[in-house]
Amino acid sequence: MLFKTLIDTGLRKGEALALQVLDLDFTDNKIKIYKTLNYDVLDIDKMFGPPKTETSYRKVLIDESLATLLTSHVIKQKEIKLKLADRYHRETNLVFKRGNGLPYSKSTLQRAFIRICRKAGITKHITIHGLRHTHAVLLLESGASMKYIQERLGHGSMQITADVYSHISKKIDKDTMGKFEEHMKNVLE
Repeated sequence: MLFKTLIDTGLRKGEALALQVLDLDFTDNKIKIYKTLNYDVLDIDKMFGPPKTETSYRKVLIDESLATLLTSHVIKQKEIKLKLADRYHRETNLVFKRGNGLPYSKSTLQRAFIRICRKAGITKHITIHGLRHTHAVLLLESGASMKYIQERLGHGSMQITADVYSHISKKIDKDTMGKFEEHMKNVLE
């Protein structure tokens, strides 16, 4: 569920891991981003830090499909809480966590991601952060503007977004050239 959320939203790994149930707004299908996880810190008072930049504070719109999956995920988490009773760390209220309610470690997530990639037949090395880049490229390919992507990813400026993503997708180049070609045909008629 974590990896699905990352690829569908473009959140940074630490932003997603810091999500608590109250950060999920299923009425408006938004995720509120206002903190990041300090990895391997078990003290709840020190577990969260500020996001990477001022513009990283944001609300990210999610589609109905992801909202439904997250709702089911939260319900399953509540069932686990009930079964584990006193062994469950309730105070974290994290959306993505180990079975006992504590946050995942970086190494656990990386090993899980590598296993998933292998099962999917992906042989090229992809990092978890690569899911953020994949999300941005998919947005570009779907026709989203750089400004929209900048705001969605929480980049400090549109220049950062443009520098990172404008040259990535061959599909965008082909689509743009196709649109230009069609436009020129109409102009010449």
